[in-house]
Formats: sequence, structure tokens, C-alpha cells
Amino acid sequence: MKKYHQLISVLILTLILGSCNTKPDASENKIEERKVVEMVTNYGAMTIELYNETPLHRDNFIKLINNKAYDSLLFHRVIENFMIQGGDPDSKHAKSDALLGEGDLDYKVNAEFKPDLFHKKGAFATAREESPSRGSSAMQFFIVQGKVFNDSLLDHAETRINSFLARHYVINDSTHKSLWEDFYKAIEEDNEDLSAVLNDSINLLADNYTNFEHYTIPETHRNVYKTIGGTPHLDQNYTVFGQITDGMNVIDSIAATQTDTNNRPISDIRILSVRLKD
Repeated sequence: MKKYHQLISVLILTLILGSCNTKPDASENKIEERKVVEMVTNYGAMTIELYNETPLHRDNFIKLINNKAYDSLLFHRVIENFMIQGGDPDSKHAKSDALLGEGDLDYKVNAEFKPDLFHKKGAFATAREESPSRGSSAMQFFIVQGKVFNDSLLDHAETRINSFLARHYVINDSTHKSLWEDFYKAIEEDNEDLSAVLNDSINLLADNYTNFEHYTIPETHRNVYKTIGGTPHLDQNYTVFGQITDGMNVIDSIAATQTDTNNRPISDIRILSVRLKD
């Protein structure tokens, strides 16, 4: 019995000493480095850091880059003081009068809304169609140019954010499922009159919908919007998954170009290549 107690004491002492001498695995404290991308256009080059906080969007974008899916595509939608949009696969060989913006791949990327990722100038985000899931386009992206805001304009943007959120929760409310299905069907069938009526019905419900947590623009975000600028009304409605770290002048140059009535640049603005940087 005495030997048994001695053995237990030795084992306990060994465990204590072992735990004291164990060094933490360096990999446990290692912060994952962000992937960096260079996008070269006929207006110049931009460097993009991709966020690890949005792995679905990051990995999808890298996959497309490796497949050279963006090479020769256009920035097909440009609105000064707002954003520049590209990535429509139909834009590669598009004629000058072609209406672009409907092209995509046959899947969506699940939304990844993060409270600290917002639409400041240079934000790299995904375009999307309205849907209950708010899933992102597989290919189409936009880069924020935006503008500088004051507190009054930010208050208005906050109201817009919550109106978008209210609409989102309305179309996800099982009570209104048939309304959304009818609206979506009308759009699919190009029934503009019916879709307009149903859209008004959804908006009317959203105006009085309160069953969700209202969003408040954080003070740190407000300070950025009041100095650097951006497009705050898009926050928490589109997934931001990267940031331009070099080439802001390219964004401004593209945004200033002349466009037609559909916001397509008169002279093609083409993505020459997109590559991961070492």
C-alpha cells in the first residue's frame, strides 16, 4: 500500500513538472497572414488584402483568381462617389451597347457579415441579388469609392440600413413567404407592373416591422466615414471581404470616367489580370 502511494506521488509530481516545462505551441499564437492580391487594369494597378474573417469569400475569390476567371473582364457599372463594379463573366467579349450586370456562375457564396468589416473607402465587397439568404454573387464584386459624411448624413444612412434590415426580416418571416414568392416569380417573368405592386406591399410591411435588432453605426466607423469616407448605408447588407491598400487613385480615376444611362463606362475599363502576390 505504501509503494502504491509513493507511485501516485511520483506520477502527480511528474505531471506538475511536465506542465510547468511545457512550452506553448508557437502555432497556437500565430496570426494567420492575409492573402494579398494585385489587380491590374488599363487604368493602373490596385493591391487588395483579403480578410481571413470571411473565409468563404476569400477562398472563392482565390479559386477564381487561380482559374484566371477575371482576366479581360470589365468594370461594367461605375457610379462616382459610390462604387465601381466588375466581375460579370458576360463582359469579356461584350459589345459596346450590351447591357451588363446579369452574368454570374451557377452558385452563391453564403453571406459573411462581420461587425468590424464595413464599407469605408477602398472596401472590397460582393454584389448580390435580393434573396432571403442574402447570398453573394459568385463572381461580381464592387470597390467602394464613396464620399465623406457628416453626422446628419450618417444618421440618415443608419435609417437606410435599418430599412434594408427590416425588409430582409419581412421576406424571411414565414407569415409573408407567399408574398416574397409571388414577387420573385413576377421578376422572373418580367412582369414589371405586378412586381412593382408586390414590392410596394413588402416595403409597406417593412415600414412597420420591428421584430429585429436595430443597427447602430459604431462611433469608430462614424469617425472613418467622417474622414476617409465610404458608403455606410450598405453596412450589414453586403459582405465586405477585403480592402484596397494601394491604388486608391485608380478607384478615383475609374469612378470619374464618363458613363451611359446604365452606368456603364463609355470607354471600356478592363481588368487585365488578377494575381496572388508572394
